[in-house]
Amino acid sequence: MSLIEAQKRVLSGMRPTGRLHLGHYHGVLKNWIVLQHEFDCMFFVADWHALTTHYEEPEIIQDNVWEMVIDWLAAGVNPGSAELFIQSQVPEHAELHLLLSMITPLSWVERVPSYKDMMSRSNNDRDVSTYGFLGYPVLQSADILIYQAGNVPVGADQVPHVEITREIARRFNHIYGRDSGFEELAEEAIKKLGRKNAGLYRELRREFMEEGKQESLETAQALVSDQQNIPLGDRDRLFGYLEGGGKAILPEPRALLTDASVMPGLDGQKMSKSYGNTISLREDPEIVEKKIKTMTTDPARVRRTDPGDPKKCPVFSLHEIYSDEETRRWAAAGCTSAGIGCIDCKKPLIEAILQEQQPMRERARQYEENPDLVKGIVAEGCEKARTIARSTLEEVRSAMGLNYR
Repeated sequence: MSLIEAQKRVLSGMRPTGRLHLGHYHGVLKNWIVLQHEFDCMFFVADWHALTTHYEEPEIIQDNVWEMVIDWLAAGVNPGSAELFIQSQVPEHAELHLLLSMITPLSWVERVPSYKDMMSRSNNDRDVSTYGFLGYPVLQSADILIYQAGNVPVGADQVPHVEITREIARRFNHIYGRDSGFEELAEEAIKKLGRKNAGLYRELRREFMEEGKQESLETAQALVSDQQNIPLGDRDRLFGYLEGGGKAILPEPRALLTDASVMPGLDGQKMSKSYGNTISLREDPEIVEKKIKTMTTDPARVRRTDPGDPKKCPVFSLHEIYSDEETRRWAAAGCTSAGIGCIDCKKPLIEAILQEQQPMRERARQYEENPDLVKGIVAEGCEKARTIARSTLEEVRSAMGLNYR
């Protein structure tokens, strides 16, 4: 695949560790729904990744897989616009993970922030002192690179995961991406750019190689991308030569930064299953209403006549997500003046959340009533994913001298 084609593909996945909640919707799924209309999207269930921390609970993973896919479909992910598949049903992920592990320095995986953070938690109730957990950043890199995806939507805290994928791809291309006489072939490709563009390409490459100017690299990549009249092989060499390496067999992905949307839970902390403060995507309306009505509020409001402070109230955090400016002003003024009670303040939230969930429940109904429909969507996605993955592995095996035909 050329770099141009890679830039059109988005790859993202989620671990099946439980029913999805509104935090997942606002933090991830709303973004997927937008991206599926702009890119070639591939969304996968990361069941192998779930095993890195939940290997002692395999019985819960399978049920979670199907429930999570229904949640995706209920939220508005469209199987006609994106491929939905299960990681373990595309075994090429595992083979590429093995091959990439051969060239990945141990120090690279040990420095991944989330790995260091998990290992340093003295109260961690999960056994993460396993080879699988140590190697999960490489598996994650394989997940991305097997589809040669140019874009990976992540929050700012997950950028290091994309960075190690870029480093692994760069190292692979440097070791295995050199054709015989690569430099000579690259120089011949430069001449095909025309005198003016060739001169600009060489100058931009020099600025990046000698001065480390990232903007020069990006300008040169854009220059090459705009050339429609040169063969794809030459184009790949030009991309690889820019960074002093070889042909780009595995294109380096970029982090597609998403808004850091932190969904507050019922207690004011970040909504998380581990905190027990969630509202599920397909929660029963009566349970949603009960959960919100029983939410804690500003402790200063012991009586109905006591004024409160919205900044200290978890309910107002939800108003920031769901209410328009007029409703927020009404809630804040009523709270500080004791003009409204806490139940009054919660009513607009109940209405807004139920209104948001209604189409999700309706979309989910057809899949809940017909599980084979869900399995058919996933089976088709797995088949398409395997076709792409096999093609990438053929290139990788050939480059590594493992193509015994």
